[in-house]
Amino acid sequence: MEKGKGVVTRRWAIDFTDNSSSSTVSRGGGFDDPLGFSRSSQEQDDSTLSRQKKDAEANWKSQKAWEVAQAPMKNLFMMGFMMWMAGTTVHLFSIGITFSALWQPISALQGVGKVFEPYKDSKVDTLMPKLVFIALNLAGLALGVWKLNTLGLLPTHASDWVSSLPPAQEVEYSGGGIPLHY
Repeated sequence: MEKGKGVVTRRWAIDFTDNSSSSTVSRGGGFDDPLGFSRSSQEQDDSTLSRQKKDAEANWKSQKAWEVAQAPMKNLFMMGFMMWMAGTTVHLFSIGITFSALWQPISALQGVGKVFEPYKDSKVDTLMPKLVFIALNLAGLALGVWKLNTLGLLPTHASDWVSSLPPAQEVEYSGGGIPLHY
């Protein structure tokens, strides 16, 4: 402010009554755009944000597809522990656990397309997660078949198919401390 003059001057001032054609009139209200503002940069920022959102969504879908693909691994360990706890004798509990171990991978393999349907996108490749999902479910199926074999429920000898053949010879015998000799 200068001394001796009646008019107060400010160092920073913008005259809003200037209607020069050098500045762009904003869309609403008839006011000029602020100094240093460019609409083209805002549109570029919007397209950049849109692209970043699409990339983030594709990344999220890819992560979720891998999580779904690796989910049968947890089931493998749980089912293996349950089959170990059921033992090797044939009874209702061990048979139920074994057929559950067979049924779950079969039903999961039948619905592979439906499981990965929410993650389909042009930017997301679901081939590898599907292959991992199928491999882990086949490992679960193999675990169930192995348990059927340890229970003796798989026909692995010729005598299992033909009744006139003698049963397979036992490899090992156990007794209470008395040697068994024939």
